[in-house]
Amino acid sequence: MKALVFKGPGKYVWEDVADPVVIEPTDAIVRVDAVTICGTDLHILKGDVPAVTDGRILGHEAVGTVTAVGAGVRRIAPGDRVLVSCVSACGRCRYCRDGSYGQCIGGGGWILGHRIDGTQAEFVRVPFAETSLYPVPDGVTDDQMIVLADILPTAYEVGVLNGAVRPADVVAIIGAGPIGLAAIMTTRLFSPSRIVAIDMADSRLEAAATFGADIVVNPTREDPRAVIDSITGGLGADVAMEAVGLPQTFEQAITLVRAGGHVANIGVHGAPATLHLEDIWIKNLTITTGLVDTFSTPTLISLVAGGKLDTTSMITHRFHLDEFERAYDVFSRAGETGALKVLLTATT
Repeated sequence: MKALVFKGPGKYVWEDVADPVVIEPTDAIVRVDAVTICGTDLHILKGDVPAVTDGRILGHEAVGTVTAVGAGVRRIAPGDRVLVSCVSACGRCRYCRDGSYGQCIGGGGWILGHRIDGTQAEFVRVPFAETSLYPVPDGVTDDQMIVLADILPTAYEVGVLNGAVRPADVVAIIGAGPIGLAAIMTTRLFSPSRIVAIDMADSRLEAAATFGADIVVNPTREDPRAVIDSITGGLGADVAMEAVGLPQTFEQAITLVRAGGHVANIGVHGAPATLHLEDIWIKNLTITTGLVDTFSTPTLISLVAGGKLDTTSMITHRFHLDEFERAYDVFSRAGETGALKVLLTATT
């Protein structure tokens, strides 16, 4: 089969590799029908994730069709259409029993495209199939489903739920890329009074307004804190979400919240950020971080299937599987291309 293989920082090749096979009785082999690229993949290519070694097949999000299962798999069968989650869950360890699948110590967690070969390929082996694959409901398209593999549960769990968003809150979201837009979409489930989206790319701010932001701010032209002060009487936001992954945006999030507020860091960071405890301790701030657990995936699937969340507009560019080089180029230059999520589909 063909797969996108990591060759060290800044290097990747679409090349022939061996087909995946069932190794453990809980495995499934999935034919990849649709796959996307994540911002985390860009961090990997920058060298920010040293656990990803040369020769690894990248990718951790896909929708596909099961072609084979191990002897221990009972609830999934060849021919089933499934969502491949970004997080695998053994289902038995302490963390999995608590719903913290991202911290699985039984061989799961974020492993696809990280510690084992991933989804940017024609086929993928998925460990712990019964607890790591989700059936695609009838009538739900690949376009709708693909964002449920990672960005929607990430934004919802690490941003909205960790940030403890409540009705009538003022919520500031720094970064209007795919994760930031997913945070806007899922924040609206909790009826905030205002959502303020902050980004330096006007194209992304336009998208943020489309996805439900009430106010958009380009910090090259306006001071985000001054804008938030104007709608909160100087208090600051109730919740600030960092959805970029840079030291300066994390530090900015701290400055935007009121005393007693919440800062939810969603972004993947490749460099240290300064935590000014000497200034923030007295404000009673709650700061959370986290790797997505995907415990919310069934809930989000139901919301999409029921028409309560419209994820189709996330997909802005489409390619075939053999066009990964073009897809990565477009996605990595999102500020110029306007790319949100790129979708690559099988040619057959």
